[in-house]
Amino acid sequence: MKTLSTAATILAIALVSCVHSHKIPESDRNRAAIAYLENANQQSLSTEARAVAYLDSAKTALDGMKSSATREDNRLVYNEAAGHLTMLLRSAEQGKYWNRPVTLSHGGKTYRLRYAPAARDGQWDPKQFTSFVPAADVKRPDIEQANEIDGVGGALVGIHQESPRQAFAPLVGVTAAVSAILDFKGSDVTLRLVNPTKTTHTTLAGTRQPLEADFTAPLEYYPHVSELWTGLMGAIKVERYMDITGLFMLQPYDPDKIPLIFVHGLISTARMWRTVINEIERDPILRSRYQCWVFSYPTGNPPAYSAMRLREELGKVKHLYPNAKDFVLVGHSMGGLLSQMQVRTLNRSDWDIIGKDKAQAFFSRVKPGSDIHKSLLFEANPHVDRVVYICTPHRGSNMASGGVGSLAKKLISLPGDIASQITSSVGDSIAILTGDSKRLPNSVSGLSPSNPTLKVLDKKPMTAPYHSIIGDRGKGDTPNSSDGVVAYWSSTLKGAQSELIVPGPHGACELPETLTELRRILHLQLRQ
Repeated sequence: MKTLSTAATILAIALVSCVHSHKIPESDRNRAAIAYLENANQQSLSTEARAVAYLDSAKTALDGMKSSATREDNRLVYNEAAGHLTMLLRSAEQGKYWNRPVTLSHGGKTYRLRYAPAARDGQWDPKQFTSFVPAADVKRPDIEQANEIDGVGGALVGIHQESPRQAFAPLVGVTAAVSAILDFKGSDVTLRLVNPTKTTHTTLAGTRQPLEADFTAPLEYYPHVSELWTGLMGAIKVERYMDITGLFMLQPYDPDKIPLIFVHGLISTARMWRTVINEIERDPILRSRYQCWVFSYPTGNPPAYSAMRLREELGKVKHLYPNAKDFVLVGHSMGGLLSQMQVRTLNRSDWDIIGKDKAQAFFSRVKPGSDIHKSLLFEANPHVDRVVYICTPHRGSNMASGGVGSLAKKLISLPGDIASQITSSVGDSIAILTGDSKRLPNSVSGLSPSNPTLKVLDKKPMTAPYHSIIGDRGKGDTPNSSDGVVAYWSSTLKGAQSELIVPGPHGACELPETLTELRRILHLQLRQ
């Protein structure tokens, strides 16, 4: 395994060098611990001198926490010292002090420090992380309601970043919530990196205590860009955004957790799921049993092509992690179409419903194994265990056939290799993909109610349980209702285990009713 790149290492050290003690109320009860903390933050001191000062601060604060009268003042100091020491040890002197027993001495004081190994019941492996940042220092422009728990431990964002990049990792690496705990037995110290998604409490100084945790910071650590602009450009200038296509882990892979995969819709990006994931992780049971992933893709491509890319990515997960638990998919809008094409099988004969002669003429020109072939003929994925559809146009949207849709079809420019493959393979038989022989297929034509692919899919059963969450702009006139983009007749599904109509528009993912229903379904999955 290659370590963090040189540039990233410099950045990690720079972040540690810039850390500062957050303003902690000072009193006679914690003055000594704060003095040690302030001394530890002096950049002019050696690594070993700073480490000893952080340990002095944590130990003094921990002693002060034994009294209820002085506990709260000292808890804040202890947490800060534990977090900053962890960052220092990880970044200093090319990892000289990291993940190995070390003796730290300065000013006549000596500490013998060891690292606790990984434990499946809630302890991270220290080698999992290539850098850390304080959770409190992460800017939070996207998520309004932070998901935090007060307790003991230094709340950190742990980052794992490799060069070359780890499979399924975002460019900035995979992040995780980490709570740093320092256990003292005289001068012997154990540093534990606790995983707060798996446990809410820890034992410290012989007593069981609530664990400090910040679940929002790891989500907000990922880059912030204009959701609308990036989504729009991903739909129109597809070729520029092809390299974003892929399945991405938002947390370190855990074989004990169920992969919960979110798929965004048209003119959107995977970043749209930040708040939804943050709200799901408020539930301690759900965050301990699910790991969140996102599928990212430029949304101008035909839905069948993007679904094929998702199918390939899911296959890669099972290849790399053969013992991975089966998937739960959550798809919004067009992302729901991509998701349903993971739990339906399309055979050559299924296309005869559009006309045997037309289907025969088309498929006689499609090369077996080509992207077109894989996009239109496929097997249901046996490893998809459940699907949740949010405002999904299973039978299309009239908006795709109207004036706005006509304009959008003209604006979308497909990548050259996809366009050439379509024209060279199927030529004048292209209408089977679009219902329009004059234009190449794209996402908007793929959402038209007249699109042949939607008609074929609608006749096929799904191989996994599924649920529908459907928006209603407020008229309450179901079955004649609409979310403003998708009408009820298109989003409803016979055979759904549940159907909930929520009072909101097409972008109804963050509604309280949607989130409550999504949590209910995820608990149902755990029970079944």
